[in-house]
Amino acid sequence: MARPPRIKGFDYVGPFRYFLTFCTINRRATFEDAAAVALVLAQFRRTAHEWSFAILAYCFMPDHVHLLVEGTTARADLRRVAKRLKQGSGQAWKFRTGSRLWQEGYYDHVLRPQDDAKSVVRYIVENPVRAALVARVSDYPHLGSDLWTLDELIGSL
Repeated sequence: MARPPRIKGFDYVGPFRYFLTFCTINRRATFEDAAAVALVLAQFRRTAHEWSFAILAYCFMPDHVHLLVEGTTARADLRRVAKRLKQGSGQAWKFRTGSRLWQEGYYDHVLRPQDDAKSVVRYIVENPVRAALVARVSDYPHLGSDLWTLDELIGSL
């Protein structure tokens, strides 16, 4: 798969919000397993903190993950953190299973200051309902935020 293009002239550095999607290799349904989600989420949290990013919302679907992240410093670099998020979690996964976790590349959307982050959060957390995995957002175990409680996350909808 070719890597999706990035915005020309935008350096992806600073206190911006980004909506990211990482897909598993061959769209394998890896994240049906709570232990797999826990392993990858722990790596994401460690890496995000080390690279000056906050995880505002996340949802692990069976074969992909959605993240809304925000740079917390003027030097927060999305391209570097995205690489490290996938690399660190991929290495932990390979150590555990002996197999690759991620397909090449990722999708991103830079939120502009006028963009409504709540609509992105809504899209992320309602994904399992749209996919008919659960009837209600609150029934899905693999979503959350490192900033808000689940009640606050769902309540913001």
